Amino acid sequence: MDATKAILETVDRVRQRRTAPLVLELDLTEGLSEGPPADPLGALLSMRKARLTDVLSGLKRARKDPRVKALIVKIGGNPLGLGMVQELRAAVLQFRAAGKRTVAFGETFGEFGAGTVPYYLASAFEKVYLQPSGDVGLTGVALEQRFLRDALAKAGVEYQLGQRHEYKTAANMFTQNHMTEPHRESATRIAESVTEQITAGIAEARSLDPQRVRELIDRGPFIGAEAVEAGLVDALKYRDEVYAETVKDDAHLLYVSRYAKSVLSKRLPHPGEDVVALVHGIGSIRLGRSGRSPLGGGGAMGSDTICAALRSARRDEKVKAIVFRVDSPGGSYVASDAIWREVVLARKAGKPVIISMGDVAASGGYFVSMAADVIVAQPGTLTGSIGVFGGKPVVGELLGKLGVVTEAITEGANAGMFSPAREFSDAQWERVNAWLDRIYDDFVGKVADGRRMDKDRAHELARGRVWTGADARESGLVDELGGLEDALALARKKAGLASDATVRTYPRMHPLERLRPPESSEDRSAALTRVRLEAWGPMARLAGELGLPAYGPLVLPGWWTIR
Repeated sequence: MDATKAILETVDRVRQRRTAPLVLELDLTEGLSEGPPADPLGALLSMRKARLTDVLSGLKRARKDPRVKALIVKIGGNPLGLGMVQELRAAVLQFRAAGKRTVAFGETFGEFGAGTVPYYLASAFEKVYLQPSGDVGLTGVALEQRFLRDALAKAGVEYQLGQRHEYKTAANMFTQNHMTEPHRESATRIAESVTEQITAGIAEARSLDPQRVRELIDRGPFIGAEAVEAGLVDALKYRDEVYAETVKDDAHLLYVSRYAKSVLSKRLPHPGEDVVALVHGIGSIRLGRSGRSPLGGGGAMGSDTICAALRSARRDEKVKAIVFRVDSPGGSYVASDAIWREVVLARKAGKPVIISMGDVAASGGYFVSMAADVIVAQPGTLTGSIGVFGGKPVVGELLGKLGVVTEAITEGANAGMFSPAREFSDAQWERVNAWLDRIYDDFVGKVADGRRMDKDRAHELARGRVWTGADARESGLVDELGGLEDALALARKKAGLASDATVRTYPRMHPLERLRPPESSEDRSAALTRVRLEAWGPMARLAGELGLPAYGPLVLPGWWTIR
C-alpha cells in the first residue's frame, strides 16, 4: 500500500512539474563552452559550463513555449568574447520580443576594472539589476600591446621574421618597439568599429540616445548609485531579492541548457531522417588531432579531427548540409589547407557548407572558411588577417652570455637552418621569403576563387589586415551578419529541410561530457561534489602578461585583447 502511494505521489509530482510555469536561468560565472570538448581534460574543465548551442536552441524553443515565463541570467566571472556576447544578445532580444520577461543580474560589471562587454550583454535585458556593492565598468574599448624587441635585445635574443604584408602584425611584438603606421591604422579601425557596435546596442536596448551613451562611456566607470541615476541599471538588488521578484508562485527554476535537452521541449528525431551536420573547429589550428593548446586557455583544432568530421558528414547520405562553426586565430598553413580541401570536397558532393564564425576566425581561421557557400559572422567577429609570417628567434648571444656552447655536425648546406643558435644565411633567408611568398600567393588566390573576386581585389583586402565582421561584410569577405542559429536556418533552407530539422554535432561528444549537470542553482548548491580543474588558468594568465596568445574575452590575431 505504501509503495502504491509513493508511486502515485511521484506521478503527481511529475504531472505538476510538466504543467508548472517555468523560469529559465543561466549562470555565466564559469563562462560558456563553444563546442564539444576534444579531450578528457577539456571534458572535465567544461563540465560545469553550459554549451552555447544548448543555450541558443533552448531560448529559441522557449520563445514559443507558454510554460516559460521569464529568463534570469547572472553575468560576471569569466569574460565572454564579443562575438559570443552578440549571439546571446540576439537570442535574448528575440526572447524578450516574444513577450517573455528578461532579467540580468550582476554582482558587478567590472570590479575595479573594465566591464564594457559584460554590461553590453546585460543591456539587452528588460531589467538590469546590480548588487549594491557593485560597479559598472563601462569605460569603452582599449587596445594595448607590449613590444619586446628591446628587452629581448638586452638579453641577447633577436628575431628573424618575415611577414606578408604590412598589416600582418602578429610578429611586431618581437621585431618592433612601437606600432607601425599600418598596425595603428588597423587597430584604430577595429576599436572604432567595436565601439560603434557597443554604443548602438546599448542605446537601442536601454532607450538612450547614442550620443548620450558615448558621453556615458567617457564618464565611466560608475558606482552603483551613479549607474542607476544614469539609466544604465534599473535598481540595486541582491540576488535573493532579484529571484524573489522574478520567480513567482509555483514557478519551477530550470537551467536553459537542461530545458534545451529535455524531451518535453523538443521534437524527437526520427530514425533515418535527413539532418544538418554541425562541425566545431575551435582553437589554434595544428596538424594531428584536436586537443588542448600547449599554452593553455583553450583547445586546439586538429586537422585530422576536423577533416574526419567533415568527411563523415560528406559521406553520410542523411546529412544534407553542413554548418562549420569556426572560432580560431589561425595556426598551421598545411593543417588549414587540409581542412580547406575537405570543405571544397563537401561542396563538390552537393552539400551546402555554411560557415558560422565565432569570436575570432582569422588567418588560418579564415583560410578554412573561405571556400564555403556562405560565411556568416557577428559584427564583432575578428576575421581576415589574410597573410603569413615566419622565421625564428636567434639566441646565440644569450647562450654565449650564459656560458652555453653550441656545436653542430651537419650534412647538407641548410641542415641546421632552423637552429635558433645562429642566424639565417643570405641563401637561407631567401628560401624563407620564397616560402612566405608561396603561402601568401596561394592564400590570396584561394580567397579570390572562394569569394568570387579578382586577385587584385583579394590582395587589397588581404595584406594581413584584421577586420571586424561588420567591416568584412561591407568588403565581401563575409556574406551575412548573424549567429549560429542564423547559419543553421540558412543551411536547412538551402538543403530544403524543415525549419526544425535535426542537427547532428561533429566531432562526437566525449563520454565524460554526458555527465548530467544540475537542473538549477538550487540543485547546484546541494551537490555533494564539484570538480574544478584550474591548472591551465595561471598559464593562460601568464601568457597574457607576456603578450603571448591568450584566448580571452576578445582576441585579435595580432595578440591584442579587448576587455
